[in-house]
Amino acid sequence: MNHAATPWQTYRRLLGFSRPYRPLLGVALVGMLFEAAAAGAFTKMMEPVVNETFVTRNDALALWLPLAIVGLFLVRGVAGYVTDVSMARAGRGIARDLRVDVLAKYLRMPGQRFDTEAVPSMLQRLGSDCDQVASAAIDAMKVMVQQSLQVVAMLGVMLWTSWQVTIAILVLGPPLAFVMDNVGRRYRRISHRIQESGTQLMQSADQALANQQEVKVYGAQQVEMARYRGQADHHLKLALKVESTRGISSALVQVMGSVGLAILLFFAGREAMAGRLDAGGFVALMMSMLAIIPALKQLTNVQGMLQRGVASAERLFDVVDASDEPDDGAREIARARGRIEFREVSARYPGQSRNALEGISFVAEPGTVTAIVGRSGSGKSTLIKLIPRFYGVEAGEILLDGAPIGDYRLADVRRQIALVGQQVMLFDGSIAANVAYGELADASRAELDDAVRAANAREFVDQLPDGLETGIGSRGGRLSGGQRQRLAIARAMLKDAPILILDEATASLDTESEQLVQDALSALMPDRTTLVIAHRLSTIEHADQVLVLDHGQLVEQGTHAELLARDGLYARLHRMQFREPAAT
Repeated sequence: MNHAATPWQTYRRLLGFSRPYRPLLGVALVGMLFEAAAAGAFTKMMEPVVNETFVTRNDALALWLPLAIVGLFLVRGVAGYVTDVSMARAGRGIARDLRVDVLAKYLRMPGQRFDTEAVPSMLQRLGSDCDQVASAAIDAMKVMVQQSLQVVAMLGVMLWTSWQVTIAILVLGPPLAFVMDNVGRRYRRISHRIQESGTQLMQSADQALANQQEVKVYGAQQVEMARYRGQADHHLKLALKVESTRGISSALVQVMGSVGLAILLFFAGREAMAGRLDAGGFVALMMSMLAIIPALKQLTNVQGMLQRGVASAERLFDVVDASDEPDDGAREIARARGRIEFREVSARYPGQSRNALEGISFVAEPGTVTAIVGRSGSGKSTLIKLIPRFYGVEAGEILLDGAPIGDYRLADVRRQIALVGQQVMLFDGSIAANVAYGELADASRAELDDAVRAANAREFVDQLPDGLETGIGSRGGRLSGGQRQRLAIARAMLKDAPILILDEATASLDTESEQLVQDALSALMPDRTTLVIAHRLSTIEHADQVLVLDHGQLVEQGTHAELLARDGLYARLHRMQFREPAAT
């Protein structure tokens, strides 16, 4: 049984990401040592400044003491700059590395992950969580080391000046440690809740903004605002708890600091009366104590940064530690014939009590068209997602060219498949980059032109200002639905894969666009194993076989004419679309 990692274990693992930046961190540490030494030297120098300038009035030291102070602050300034730059480069580098690693991990995850985690949550991890982690790994470390060295340097000055007074002040150490430990515990309790609350806020806003047309048409602005305001109020309460914790801890540290100053005055007075402490020594002690108090306050405040970072690290490690898509196959395949066989295949989504598919068996031969129809929720999309292995099977097996599909290397399987879906995914870039996408990027210009022409896309591409190099905006927003579909078909044509999957590719198009897309598909489908999900049954009348799914089961199988003659579910669906009377 795996036990949850402690915050310290999480932080230690987090520090492992700083390994490539150790030279930078070493330079920063040297800078912090010089900073602390310069601060301590300046404080100790106050002793001769006071004694020689104001008590004995030594003219010989009147010039070099000010120059020494300027020199110390110059050293401190240069050391501080080196520290800040080195730590910033390391921190931002770690955030960059984590973002890249986490996105790469998401792209290696099985399809179930994308069913259970919303994209805004993923963006939260890639955005603020990575920044918080960088703050915990580097910025918090900088504050802790820098202020700890400051405390050590000032304690060194105090011990050098009067160890008796210093020992008396150190009795405040245990209660101060108790306060900081309790502050850390409270931060840990709140940090996870704040991260989850921030994710819910982003999801709620994403939902309202992405569906703004429906929100406006159905007059749901107030509903969405009430939902968002409730989540924002909850987030505010959690944030105020953090600030309250920070404020109370800072106040306690300052109260303890004032008690320390009172103890300093009391014992320093006694030491002065005994002749063991002069005016300069008292000033050095006082300045050291005054420098220690804000350093301790910052060490207390860094708890919040550290705990938020640890909470974010745990969310990121939840992704990093998740399993990749299964890819145990060793069989290589350059180009498949494309024969697909399902043998008693069942599939189930995680957390569901019943199978999404149950005992599906059929064969799709090369050069044929297999249409998949059925009511919503019948398992059509689930079936085709099993072929590129987006999901795994619960029982049975899928064969590609006679061998179990899991025996092949995952990348080789997916190279055999071209996919054109209802929701075309285009990227912010040129038309050429979207057609020659991924492994197709090395395609020649002639091959690209042929694919665009065969997909009936040339007529609108030629009208664009820069032709194939025209930018299409985020998700292809500057193009119509039909134009986006034709680019997706051009991409599939350029890939020239032996298996073609069409997932309701014309369902949302107008009649003219549908005809253009259908003509392009007709040019794409020959000599391939084509599987088509279709709502419009008129588009699959010439399919070699039709699979009719209902509640995850294959209830009918045959040609369009055979299924109409059987007068079963397919015939019913056909009548519903075309308003035909039932057979008598």
